[in-house]
Formats: sequence, structure tokens, C-alpha cells
Amino acid sequence: MDLRKLQRTIIDALEDVKAQDIRVFDTTKLSDLFDRVVIATGNSNRQTRSLAFSVSTTVKEKGGDVISIEGLDTGEWVLVDCGDIIVHILQPAIRSYYQLEGMWGGKPVRVKLNGGIKSNRSTGPSTEDDPDDE
Repeated sequence: MDLRKLQRTIIDALEDVKAQDIRVFDTTKLSDLFDRVVIATGNSNRQTRSLAFSVSTTVKEKGGDVISIEGLDTGEWVLVDCGDIIVHILQPAIRSYYQLEGMWGGKPVRVKLNGGIKSNRSTGPSTEDDPDDE
């Protein structure tokens, strides 16, 4: 699956289950293992599990691959490995403690969220994906 299509699929799946504070980071210069990191917040164990299930199901339905899902047992921090994109779904306290944006936030990506564009500007200049693919 094309990177932009996969990214849009993941964002839509997260929004369907009301994920909060969705951030997307370009990691092409930081890691050879994946091209994007998506970070989102879920307010409970049940919601983080539901978000991970939504991402997994939606990606598979659209023809993408889900390599693995980790962290479902506790639901505090769930990681969904979609190959080119890694999705971190964390509860607020865990997200605040680990501050993954600091690790992966070197190259944020502008994406449309809930009908508007979200600038992931936190640590550097934004890059914008083609709006037709959002």
C-alpha cells in the first residue's frame, strides 16, 4: 500500500474511535525500518485497545499489512506495526512521561484531522503531504 494511503487509512481509523492529539512524524532520515511514526492518545485501556483494533482492521480491509500489535494486555501503551508506519497509542500519563514526540519529532508532517489541517509543528518545520491524498 502506498505510504500516503496507509497514513490516511491509519488516521481515519484513529479518528473513528475518537483518538486525541494525533501526531504524524516523518522518520525517513532517522530510521531505515519505517517511514512514519503516528502517536495518538486514548483515555482508557478499553479505548487504546479499540483504537489498535480499529487501525489493524481498517488497514487489513484496505489491503495493507499489520505485522504485529504489542501492549494489548495492559492497554496503557499499544504499538501497531504496519510496516512503513508505526502507530503508538498511549494513555495520557504514559504519553506525557515518555514524550515520544521528542524522539521522533524531528520532521513533523501536516495532515488533515477532523476536516481541518493539523500542523504537527512542535520541533521543526512542517512538510505537507499532497492534500489530494488526505
